[in-house]
Amino acid sequence: MQGEPEVAVLRLGHRPGRDERMTTHVGLTARALGADRAILAGDASKSEGTVADITDRFGGPFEVELTDSPKAVIRDWAGRVVHLTMYGERIQDVETTVRECHADGEPILVVVGSQKVSFDVYEAADWNVGVTNQPHSEVAGLAVFLDRLFEGRELDREWTDADQTVVPRATGKKVVPADEE
Repeated sequence: MQGEPEVAVLRLGHRPGRDERMTTHVGLTARALGADRAILAGDASKSEGTVADITDRFGGPFEVELTDSPKAVIRDWAGRVVHLTMYGERIQDVETTVRECHADGEPILVVVGSQKVSFDVYEAADWNVGVTNQPHSEVAGLAVFLDRLFEGRELDREWTDADQTVVPRATGKKVVPADEE
């Protein structure tokens, strides 16, 4: 979020055809819930395009990029690395420490897997965090983690350079040009 150290989300293991929606949803969730950037591994150009299009239409700032070297992204990260996995420490046991590191100026890289994640990712992470130690969606895990990290501040985020704005309603849908809000 603006004015805070960077939070980036790295999506590992994109499988074209199989992971298209999930990778797209990781990027959209990262954007909507306070991350500054999503880094998508592999041939995820369709997902990259969708997230960039949403950012163009509904505002930013938010960046999305592709990488062929996700392990290099982790290795070269100048900050702390959080790997989201159902096998990790309970989020409620580590969230305060992660939040304090971020508040003290540490950028955070949140690593979200897809298929089986190699053990070196577990070793490289500062924290392996389980939002729940039960099978669940990586998108759900990312959403819960970001909300805990930002303590709800991300829900009041101001969006800039939007072409469209969603008008909250009890029922129905309303999207208007941003200059009409």
